[in-house]
Amino acid sequence: MKPLRIVVNTRLLIRDRLEGIGWFSYETLRRITHAHPEVTFYFLFDREPDPSFLFEPNVKAIVTGPPARHPLLFVIWFEWSVWKVLRHLKPDLFLSPDGYLSLRSKTPSLTVMHDLNFEHFPNDLPLAARWHYRWFFPRYARKAQRIATVSEFSKSDISQLYHIDPEKIDVTFNGANESFVPLKPAEIQTVRDQFAGGQPYFLFVGSLHPRKNLARLFKAYDLYRSQTSQPAKLLVVGEKKWWTRPIRDAFNGMQCKDEVVFCGRLGADVLHKVTASALAIAYVSYFEGFGIPIVEAFRCGVPVITSNLSSMPEVAGNAALLVDPYDVTAIARAMDTISCDEQLRRHLVNLGNQRAELFTWDKAADRLWQSMLKAINTNR
Repeated sequence: MKPLRIVVNTRLLIRDRLEGIGWFSYETLRRITHAHPEVTFYFLFDREPDPSFLFEPNVKAIVTGPPARHPLLFVIWFEWSVWKVLRHLKPDLFLSPDGYLSLRSKTPSLTVMHDLNFEHFPNDLPLAARWHYRWFFPRYARKAQRIATVSEFSKSDISQLYHIDPEKIDVTFNGANESFVPLKPAEIQTVRDQFAGGQPYFLFVGSLHPRKNLARLFKAYDLYRSQTSQPAKLLVVGEKKWWTRPIRDAFNGMQCKDEVVFCGRLGADVLHKVTASALAIAYVSYFEGFGIPIVEAFRCGVPVITSNLSSMPEVAGNAALLVDPYDVTAIARAMDTISCDEQLRRHLVNLGNQRAELFTWDKAADRLWQSMLKAINTNR
């Protein structure tokens, strides 16, 4: 049998700008390309790539424009630029870790759909993006030979909303970077000195998007501060890309806004230290396909407060305090409980250490590779 040739959409591999899907692409693809030197991988970029993303000698870079960062440009890139590359190379598979496909192409395809938040909360998105996602993604789901996703919740959601046979959907889960490990007490204090004036803190990590529930988190933090005898600051890590009016109004209305520290985007090394030095993470989104910060906290020996909706109970299991993300009082109560109960914190850390073993990038890469093989063999 001739060696396999696989084309991969890698447009989200951007140096110093990796986010959730970018990290999924980075961590799985560097493992898969290393484990399968017999396969030629063609990485498709919409701009000149950083050489560090060409992981192995069997990875070939192809740059084809235009840079796809707007719904109209998405259509041009996938339905023209990507289509031309696939028509020319005639690969065995087109893998798209960010969910997009080329509807024009006849190449067998595997799409990774991380979640369908835009179907459940369309008003959280600008009109053009909302229309684009809701028109194209059902068609991508029907076109793909197989679909991979990152949780059983998302698998069920895709199957039900898009009427896809669940046997066509594989769950890969996510992982967390191996560098996320506990820090020694002296290191923790150094980080707290740098970021929080030496004080303990709750940590939020993620894009500042409406579904991350920051408006209620701000209100809950204010309520917590008004009731606690052991106050902690609130660190917010992420770009204000989606800083909407409700989020801004909630922040501006806080009594304790001076105790909130905005860190912006942090590199992986700094994010590890900030995570490992937190009193707990407060990750109370009302919708997630997975929730990588939960596993990062588990690996760092940090307690977790998270939502009882969508995929988060599946990821957290019994190793976190689960709260109703729409209940500000419940979030505040969880923050107070975590800050006051050291025995509970130790208990959650022990459970989190065990839970983290279920979610590794090695396992994710293996599962994605198996899904790729299924997609290839389906077409033969």
